[in-house]
Amino acid sequence: MKHKTLCVGALALSTLIALTSCAADQGQEAQATSESHGSEHQMPSPSAPAAGEANAADMSFASGMKAHHEQALEMSTDLLGKEQIPGEVRQLAEQIKSAQTPEIELMERWLSGWDMPEGMDHGQMNHDEGMISQEDITSLKEATGPTAAKLFLEQMIAHHEGAVEMAETEIADGSYPEAIELSKNIVESQTQEIQEMKDLLSTL
Repeated sequence: MKHKTLCVGALALSTLIALTSCAADQGQEAQATSESHGSEHQMPSPSAPAAGEANAADMSFASGMKAHHEQALEMSTDLLGKEQIPGEVRQLAEQIKSAQTPEIELMERWLSGWDMPEGMDHGQMNHDEGMISQEDITSLKEATGPTAAKLFLEQMIAHHEGAVEMAETEIADGSYPEAIELSKNIVESQTQEIQEMKDLLSTL
């Protein structure tokens, strides 16, 4: 009886070892298959940037539009510091400041978080597109009353048109979802403001 018990125990032990070995082999195969499939899903196509990745167009847009917005704030602040500015024009300048200040802060966060390629720092980017010349900025600073209001509208129409062109380029060439979304908002809002400014200009 004792001998029979030992035999059964030995057989059970042998079976357990065999099952354990088999399970280990299957686990290794399953892991290898899972890793293989995981690699296929995690590797993005070289021609399609991974979601959230910024390309050169995004970086150029954010840097350029930030400078562009900063000039719009300067122009609006100059106008708001003057007297005898029509109420609707003053309200528009305040609207521009209110909309573009948080957008500047947003683009600053993007630029500080992006890994800018060597030779493509913020200072080397072209910020002239859609910008008002320093001569025109000086003319606005020196103007007064209704003349300043008219000059502001004329300059800001051209300024907005430049911003719309920059935003349309980003929509076409960019890959960073948030930058593309901001560009769409800029196209919509500033196109409306262009028409609003043209209507105001016709009354001055």
